[in-house]
Amino acid sequence: MSEAEFTLRRAAGPADAQEVLSLVDRLAEYEKLPGPDDHARERFVRDGFGLSPPRFEVWLAEDRVGTPLGYALFFETYSTFLARPTLYLEDLFVLPEYRGRGIGKALMNLCIRLARERGCGRMEWCCLDWNTSAQEFYQAIGARRMSEWYTYRLTADALEKL
Repeated sequence: MSEAEFTLRRAAGPADAQEVLSLVDRLAEYEKLPGPDDHARERFVRDGFGLSPPRFEVWLAEDRVGTPLGYALFFETYSTFLARPTLYLEDLFVLPEYRGRGIGKALMNLCIRLARERGCGRMEWCCLDWNTSAQEFYQAIGARRMSEWYTYRLTADALEKL
C-alpha cells in the first residue's frame, strides 16, 4: 500500500472518538490485554476530545474511503535536564492485516516531525518484550533501547493505599 493508498489526516477530533476506541480495542486484543471498560471509555473520550487542552493527541491513518487502518496516540512530558518537552508515544498501532505497507513508518515519521516542530529534545515510548517485529522496526530507524532506566508503575489501587 503506497502513501497514495492511505492518508494521515488531521489530528482526530470528537467525531473520531469511537473509531479511535475501536482501534484501541484491536490493540488490546493484539497485546492479549483487557480493553477499556465502559468507565475507561468515557474518560478516554473526555480526556482526548472533551478537554481544552486535551490530555493526548491522536492521528489516524485511513484508506481512501476513510476506513481507519492505524493510529498514533501521544502527549508531551518535560525533561528538566534538557529544559525541553519530550514527545511520549503511548500507542503506535496498525491493524495486523495492513502491516508491512508503510503505514506504521508514516505514523512514526509524523510523530518525529511533530516532535521536531514542537522543539522536543527527544521522543520516547515503550515496547513489549515479546514484540520483536516492533523492536526491529524501532532499531531500523535508529532508536536505542534504554537499558539504564527501568519503568516503574503505581496502579490506581496502589495510589489509593498510599
